[in-house]
Amino acid sequence: MAGFLIIFAATAAFAMIAKRLSATSLTAPMVFLSLGVVLAQTGMISEHDSHALLHPVAEITLVVLLFLDAAQTDFAALRRRHVWPTRMLLIGLPAAMALGTAVGLILLPAWPFVAVALLAAVLSPTDAALGQAVVTNPNVPIRPRRALTVESGLNDGLALPVVLLFASLTGMQTGVDSTQWLVFGLSQILLGPLVGAMVGAMGGWVLLQAKARATTSEIYEGIGALAMAGLAYVAAVQVGGNGFISAFVAGLVFGGIIKGACKFVYEFTESEGQMLSWASFLLLGAALVPEAVAHLTAPMLAVILISLFVARPLAIWLSLIGTDAAPVTRLFFGWFGPRGLATALFALLIVDQIPPEFGTPILHTAINAVWISAILHGITAAPAALWYGRKIANMGEMAETAPIRSSAKPVITRDSHFD
Repeated sequence: MAGFLIIFAATAAFAMIAKRLSATSLTAPMVFLSLGVVLAQTGMISEHDSHALLHPVAEITLVVLLFLDAAQTDFAALRRRHVWPTRMLLIGLPAAMALGTAVGLILLPAWPFVAVALLAAVLSPTDAALGQAVVTNPNVPIRPRRALTVESGLNDGLALPVVLLFASLTGMQTGVDSTQWLVFGLSQILLGPLVGAMVGAMGGWVLLQAKARATTSEIYEGIGALAMAGLAYVAAVQVGGNGFISAFVAGLVFGGIIKGACKFVYEFTESEGQMLSWASFLLLGAALVPEAVAHLTAPMLAVILISLFVARPLAIWLSLIGTDAAPVTRLFFGWFGPRGLATALFALLIVDQIPPEFGTPILHTAINAVWISAILHGITAAPAALWYGRKIANMGEMAETAPIRSSAKPVITRDSHFD
């Protein structure tokens, strides 16, 4: 019980000074990952408790945030006005996976192509929680903040089908009937979106009807939205689909129908959603980080650092060629792609589905990538945002500082919900 007493006290203390800390290099993921490690190493939280809590808490967090992040996306605005995140998602994300695979084939010569590609896919999604110090920093102009917010909110959902595909292909290395693995992979990837689209469409229509008839209120709309995320997940699992993809697609369809009518979708992500993320990082620190650090190898470290310093920055730079993004903006976007909850949970999802000679190293690599990224992106967030803001300000009138019209996804600042 002493461990849980410390957890609640630390959470309350952090919440009381979070605004002040947001201007420093100490971020919430750094704090809660470290707290988890300390609690585990001192025996204040048992290995059994941390492992027992990790899976349900992390899965609930990912389901809810996948749904809500997707629901906030205005695809019409993405097509018309937000070319930067569109390019980063449709060109930058696949390019980062391809570059990561190329590097992995060199550093892990004994691994088959599909296992290396799986590792690259697991390391590709970025985490909005780890990037919070940047996207809420007023030194960064609104348009770049919005681009990073949209990208980090959608790329985990887009990366997941690729992760599942390569996990199925890697699973074929076990010698089990290849057809069985292929059917499993296809059912996960195809049935999940189908169920999610149905749940999202039904939920969006029901919500609009309820609002039109004044049979609900904002409080209950929020409860209904969370229930729809859970419904999409459970329904997909019941028919053999992937629940996370289902929740993501349900959010996309739901958001497309309600078109900003549910204010809760924005507010939960920036309040209670933060608590879910903090809890997940704490449990990752307690359950997985110590073991991952103990198994950190030179090739593993090289893969992580190249993914952070080369693969994503180069992929993002290439994806923005031909746009009005300044070179300094391309560098800024390329660096601020921290790895977080999605990377860790994707690895947890596939570790038991593939041969252990690949599954265990992928899990260790993913967890090490999360804590290394938390430190590197945490300590650079505030100074880099200040530097970037000054560079843009000194360049005069640019695309980065041009006024933008509102869309379904607001930019959250430190002092207000809507920017």
